[in-house]
Amino acid sequence: MNILVIVGIGTLILLLAYFTYGKFISEKVYELDDSRVVPAVEMEDGVDFIPTDARYLAGQHFSAIAAAGPVTGPIIAGMTYGWLPTLLWILFGSIFIGGVHDMGALVASIRHKAAGIADTLRNYVSKRVWILFNLFIFFALVMIIVAFTDITTSSFVNTIELADGRVVGGGAIATSSILYLILPVIMGLLLRYTKIKLSVATAIFLPLVGVAIWVGQYIPLNLQDVLGLASPEDAQRIWNFIIILYCFVAGIIPAWLLLQPRGHLGGWFLYATLVVAFIGILFGGFDTQFPAWTNAFGSENFWTPMIPMLFITVACGACSGFHSLVSSGTTSKQLAKESDARPIGYGMMLAEAAVAMVALATVMMLPKGDTLLNKSPNFIYASGLGSFMELIGISKAFGISFGLMAFATFVYDTLDVCIRLGRFVIQEITGWKGWTGRVISALLTVGIPLALMSINLTDPNGNPIPIWSLFWKTFGASNQLLAALALVGITVWLQRTAKNPKAWLATFIPAIFMFVMSTWALFNMMASYTFKDGVFVMPSGSNIVVPFLCLIYIILAIWVVIECAPVIIKNTKRPTSSALSR
Repeated sequence: MNILVIVGIGTLILLLAYFTYGKFISEKVYELDDSRVVPAVEMEDGVDFIPTDARYLAGQHFSAIAAAGPVTGPIIAGMTYGWLPTLLWILFGSIFIGGVHDMGALVASIRHKAAGIADTLRNYVSKRVWILFNLFIFFALVMIIVAFTDITTSSFVNTIELADGRVVGGGAIATSSILYLILPVIMGLLLRYTKIKLSVATAIFLPLVGVAIWVGQYIPLNLQDVLGLASPEDAQRIWNFIIILYCFVAGIIPAWLLLQPRGHLGGWFLYATLVVAFIGILFGGFDTQFPAWTNAFGSENFWTPMIPMLFITVACGACSGFHSLVSSGTTSKQLAKESDARPIGYGMMLAEAAVAMVALATVMMLPKGDTLLNKSPNFIYASGLGSFMELIGISKAFGISFGLMAFATFVYDTLDVCIRLGRFVIQEITGWKGWTGRVISALLTVGIPLALMSINLTDPNGNPIPIWSLFWKTFGASNQLLAALALVGITVWLQRTAKNPKAWLATFIPAIFMFVMSTWALFNMMASYTFKDGVFVMPSGSNIVVPFLCLIYIILAIWVVIECAPVIIKNTKRPTSSALSR
């Protein structure tokens, strides 16, 4: 089957969903109303609370949520279970769960002075559940930082060799990345201190991103050669430290200086990759070569482990708990009016599903057994974009560099948002304020990921394995479980405040589904390290890291649900009108 038909139908489904189910959720469930004063206007401070034009904010939000998740997850899931189940979950998961979750977290936050979803639970359940949820959030952020940092820096040390002998990747992407990170700082300063318009700044700096990609091919920064290191792995560890150091700085400086302009450029970069991909899909004539199902339908191992692992492997391409942190952590502090929540909260989730479909297409066009499938997902994705760009007269080498740079761009946006969110969590729990509080909280947030990335980790059989590969499923399960808990919090809020008495069902049913699948997956992962041939074995050394984290997630999640269940079941009376207006 032609890939164009599959992606075309998927795109039409997403568009239809935005104008139907998205409208229903906006009007009948979340009851968006522009007459309400939003926190960005009421509490504007020029640092975190900044009312922002929806076009600008949409790009920032999109680039923050659409990181490695909608690329890595669909590629891994497609290779493991086949493209058809992966595609179905991307579409229906994003429409009925992911989009509802993202917009719900955003609206609940702006109705509570831009507080995080944990604070919503504190308002309606207890302070104890607020602490538990914040701890869960913090550990989930740690997993995101570890997995996303390591897979990004892998592109700084690994390469793709083309048929004509040219080598792409490695130091070229490292150079382009450094140049890219300088550009938004300059753009932010110009927007802040001159009268330059956003459209003019975009027209200047977006082409400069392309120049940065082009220049990187000619002045590659290969740390292994520069520092005389023994192996690419040693170089990658140093790059991990450099990226974490960058995230620390980005997480404490004002949003206008880096977060907003880089997010805006990153958003346009995302749009550009989608345009390139759709041109390739439209005119490339690519057919699906990879199997729709990797296991024969009805075979003994058809349903498991696809269920539950499919739903946590795709991750951000269908639903992501991390999105609730972005929505309620940074985006809610910049939303200029309530009606913007629909295109930004729901619309950008569907746009992320489109990114996931494009990533999946780069697997669909490869025959099973292709050597490229042995590469990491970012290289598979970049190679696919390179093939698409060849159709419009751009060399495949530049196209692959473009794809790798696009991938890195997505991740940068997410990483420093993660640091900022981790800082918010620590500051909320401790009450630390001012620059001292920001710095100490940010240092604590980067410390654990840095420690985990310094350990030589192994799989359940004791074989060395890339850090991102080991933590991806752990990240996916904790991320989807975070989405389930966020949906629980939104459900409690809707029960207490929504005019429609059945509005809470729109979030409660997805919450149950995500909770069951995520905890099931965590139990499976924990068992893979602790049971050998049906006999319990206590893991030792680095093998204890993954089961220990799984156990923490399970305990915290079940505890949160136990705290919230009586409130949901009882469906207590609504608070007074003054409480509703908080």
